[in-house]
Amino acid sequence: MSIERIDVGPRMSQAVVHGDTVYLAGIVADDRNSRSVAEQTTQILSRIDDLLARAGSDKTKLLKATIWLRDIASFDEMNSVWDRWVAPGHTPARACVESRMAAPDILVEIQVTAVKS
Repeated sequence: MSIERIDVGPRMSQAVVHGDTVYLAGIVADDRNSRSVAEQTTQILSRIDDLLARAGSDKTKLLKATIWLRDIASFDEMNSVWDRWVAPGHTPARACVESRMAAPDILVEIQVTAVKS
C-alpha cells in the first residue's frame, strides 16, 4: 500500500495518507502573536480543513481528535469554536488535555485522524 505525504519537512509531514486513512500532525496556529484561544482554534481548524481537503477527506470523515490546551481553564473558549466547526452527527472520538506546549505562544494544538472520502 502506498504512502502519500503532504507538506513534507525535515522533521515531519503535516499529513500522511496510508490506504484510506489520513493522519494529521499536531496543528498549531500560524499567527500566534497576541491571539486568544478562540482565534488560535479558528486558525487551526481552517488549516485542518485545508489539509483534509488536500488529502481527499473532510471533517465529516473524522475518526479521532486530540486537543492540547496550555491552560485547561480555556476549555470552554476552545469548545465554543470547535462546536461551531464540527459536523453535527459526525463528531469524532476526542480527548482534550492540559499540556506544556513547545513554545510559550502556543495556546492550542489539535491533531486529527480521518478516512478518505
